[in-house]
Amino acid sequence: MSDRLAVLPQYLLPKQAMTWLAGRIAGAEAGAWTTWLIQWFVRRYGVNMAEAAEPDITRYVSFNAFFTRALKPDARPLADARWMCPVDGAISQIGPLAGERLVQAKGHHYTATALVGGDSALAREFHGGHFATLYLSPRDYHRIHMPAAGSLRRMIHVPGELFSVNPTTARGVPGLFARNERVVCVFDGEQGGFAMVLVGATIVGSMATTWHGVVNPPRPRDLREWAYAPGEVDLQRGQEMGRFLLGSTVVMLLPPGLLQFNPRWAPGGAIRMGEAMAY
Repeated sequence: MSDRLAVLPQYLLPKQAMTWLAGRIAGAEAGAWTTWLIQWFVRRYGVNMAEAAEPDITRYVSFNAFFTRALKPDARPLADARWMCPVDGAISQIGPLAGERLVQAKGHHYTATALVGGDSALAREFHGGHFATLYLSPRDYHRIHMPAAGSLRRMIHVPGELFSVNPTTARGVPGLFARNERVVCVFDGEQGGFAMVLVGATIVGSMATTWHGVVNPPRPRDLREWAYAPGEVDLQRGQEMGRFLLGSTVVMLLPPGLLQFNPRWAPGGAIRMGEAMAY
């Protein structure tokens, strides 16, 4: 079956309603039922609870609390590299921007302008730079950390679709990451400006940042934006910057300049937060 045919049902499903329902279930504090749901999920996806700061699943009051669980302090050492990996997950695509075009999958491209919500001036900052698209599967650790130290400049909530972001959908839905709902976080760092784009998906109940809290819901139809003064929100390398309440994808836009990705990195490869991403 072709990828486009495989994703056809997603065009027909009530994705917004499914996402609302998933959010209600994940946020419910339902005692024994919540514990049963977490137990099922751990078995189904092979979640490694030994590395969790709280390994006892009966201590989580909601599925969201479990899903966004913290890790033990020594679980993810930070590599000595210019850019460190911000998440656990798998590599979807990495590489240089061709002008402002990013590779989504073989035969599929989209633009930085579309990704950041139509702001061509912001997108031009990354022309000639690099990108990394990192997919977080259900079993992964779902907090997002800073790949380098940065001072927050802008945050943009871009409304959009809620297609799945799994590899099959990435191959089958044109412009996927620039079509789905997303939160664009723009930072200034020692090596220039960079952006962390948190991409929503079907049943991703919400996305949150450490400085704002939950960004969505609400899900208005119009783009929303917040501006920050220099020094208002400064985050250190490796510090948590956000989290997904149910899994999704992070797209990173890195500034122009010489950059070499970790030679072990390739599409489809597994990654862990804190390992070297680029030098």
